[in-house]
Amino acid sequence: MGSAYLDHASTTPMRPEAIEAMTAQLGQVGNPSSLHAAGRRARRVVEESRETIAGALGARPSEVVFTAGGTEADNLAIKGLFWARKRPRILVSAIEHHAALDPAHWLGDNHDARVELLPVDEQGRVHPETLREAIARDPDDVALVSVMWANNEVGTVQPVHVLAAIAHEHGIPFHTDAVQAVGQLPVSFADSGVDAMTVSGHKVGGPVGVGALLLARGVDPVPVLHGGGQERDIRSGTLDAPAIAGFAAAVETAVARQPATAERLSALRDDLVERVRRAVPDVVLNGDPADRLPANAHFSFPGCEGDALLMLLDAKGVECSTGSACSAGVAQPSHVLLAMGQDGVRARGSLRFSLGHTSTEEDVDRVTEVIGQVVERARRAGLS
Repeated sequence: MGSAYLDHASTTPMRPEAIEAMTAQLGQVGNPSSLHAAGRRARRVVEESRETIAGALGARPSEVVFTAGGTEADNLAIKGLFWARKRPRILVSAIEHHAALDPAHWLGDNHDARVELLPVDEQGRVHPETLREAIARDPDDVALVSVMWANNEVGTVQPVHVLAAIAHEHGIPFHTDAVQAVGQLPVSFADSGVDAMTVSGHKVGGPVGVGALLLARGVDPVPVLHGGGQERDIRSGTLDAPAIAGFAAAVETAVARQPATAERLSALRDDLVERVRRAVPDVVLNGDPADRLPANAHFSFPGCEGDALLMLLDAKGVECSTGSACSAGVAQPSHVLLAMGQDGVRARGSLRFSLGHTSTEEDVDRVTEVIGQVVERARRAGLS
């Protein structure tokens, strides 16, 4: 039996539709900002892609600002809104991806921002009352609120609609990182009530290196990049028409297939969870047991080190993750699990299995075939 790839939350294979759309443009020439025929052709590709993404995500085309990916979009939202609002407090959930946490803390270290981490419960959820109380301490001083739509590690889905409404009661802009949610959950920018939303290409079957920040009308962050004034003067830089075409095709396909994909992956995930529990009876499933991403299964294995499990599984042909890929290789417990109240030992003994559009029953079979022996070996190694 071959290898099983279960790290789709880190990056998922490009969809055939995205590959076709992108490769059709790779041999073409033209800067979308040029006024000649080649430039106008490239601009048409960009604008048609913008319309496609807007239609799939319930936004206006003018609200789609292209970026080089999710990290840039998070940075633009958090830094840009902080600078635009000229207020000191940033409210951000304690379990955000580092692409959101790190720019917030950078603003605290370098621009006198007061970063307040919104605590979560043991399942990784921000309660509406938690946000309400944090705002109430000084609503006039809050620059923005940022809470991700669904957590990239444990898969818990946040009550984004409710949280955004609370922020708007005080006229505070609300940003959400929806990188993991698009394609797995129903996501509508307009219906969510958020002011800014981050999307990434390679999480939905598009190319790496392209993403978008959706910005509601009247929401104008200060630019992080300055240059040619592209993208509403909010994000300068020559637009990558081939990547944007692939991104649009991936978003359109992922959103169109979302209901069927969610149903299929939920069934695969539930089978995986049940069989891992049979093989390792003391395993702990992290995150909300029900209100979670359909493709996410995040476990803690008592008596094991996550890195050891990862390497042992890799040797058996199972590819998964110890959490966020961006912090892989750093020997420290997950900030997400610590924020959920877990101790460092349990947090370090955790693995994330994430499914995607190419996942099969054979992938689940491969994991459950080897997980028992791998955990037993990791525990023996930990005692030696």
